[in-house]
Amino acid sequence: MNTRPAEQNYIATLDLLRLVAAMAVVFFHYFFRGAAAEGILAEGYPLAAPFALYGYLGVNLFFLISGFVIAWSAENRSWDQFAVARFVRLYPGFLLCMTITFAIVFLAGSPLLSASFVQYAANLSMFAPAFGQPFMDGVYWSIVLELVFYGWITLALFTGLFQRRKLELIFIWLAISALNEFFIGSGAARLLFITEFGPFFAAGVLVHHLHAHGRSLPAMLLLAAAFLISCGTLSVTQHWMLGHYGIAVSSANLVVANVVMHAALIGAVLLRNRLRPSALTLALGGLTYPLYLLHQEIGYLAIDAATPLVGKWFSAFGCIALMLFVSWAIWRSCERPAQRLLRIWLGHAVDAGLARFRRASAGAQPAE
Repeated sequence: MNTRPAEQNYIATLDLLRLVAAMAVVFFHYFFRGAAAEGILAEGYPLAAPFALYGYLGVNLFFLISGFVIAWSAENRSWDQFAVARFVRLYPGFLLCMTITFAIVFLAGSPLLSASFVQYAANLSMFAPAFGQPFMDGVYWSIVLELVFYGWITLALFTGLFQRRKLELIFIWLAISALNEFFIGSGAARLLFITEFGPFFAAGVLVHHLHAHGRSLPAMLLLAAAFLISCGTLSVTQHWMLGHYGIAVSSANLVVANVVMHAALIGAVLLRNRLRPSALTLALGGLTYPLYLLHQEIGYLAIDAATPLVGKWFSAFGCIALMLFVSWAIWRSCERPAQRLLRIWLGHAVDAGLARFRRASAGAQPAE
């Protein structure tokens, strides 16, 4: 299988934007949610909490970036090449970080954070709730949505619709998202079609389409529609925040934040030639996935343990520094080598399987 290297046509500004998104989520968890969610952290950060409250929007920014990157990854790839590339990108890092989280939470024996071997086994699938078990770390819910998105892109590549009818597919997706979020409210549709966050993924795909194929009125109109629908779907998490924490970002500020996020993605693409790719930008982008997977549960335990010794502020920022270093070490020493080996092995296995399927199909054809 001729899979392309991840560094080809590499945009360094996107990796810096990905780091911004990851750090926003880290700040949200450490300086707001840790104390607000049933006292997981013994001490809160009331000075930082009003600003950290915005940090959960880093996930929305991740989905915007993902739409761009996945559309880029799918260009000139067959469905099997794309599927292998995405599995290789996600699973090795997930398996390692999930295992580390399980080991630390299990050994810590905290009454507020627990883990079991049954839960660990269910999380190996990446779809733990489907087996009646909670995620090993709460942030994994967004990985499931990424996988659903990858599944739809794989299907679109398999049928050839991604190459021939991409804009029509996005129009249908946006229509389903708006219909479900504003009128129907089906939880099943929200998961199957990612209707709450679909407009963010779609906007990323459209930005890539404009970047790769030039400006067109249909694509620009669809991008405007995706932005407007996403402004509306932001209220879903807003209401959830109000119900769970009694506080949320105001609707006006959410719209402003949404403008900033969309502008940041477009700006990162337009300014791609202003920042040259380097080992540093590659590392900063690479560590974001382990950082996202590792930081929450382990961070809560580390901050609580260190606060009585060094104070809550030093423990929080020290934990951030430690998480950044550990995430970089995992990316460099474990994740990248595992990805290279798995890409080769899985690529050969898929090629061999498809070749056997084609031979079997050819043998089953009736002789003329």
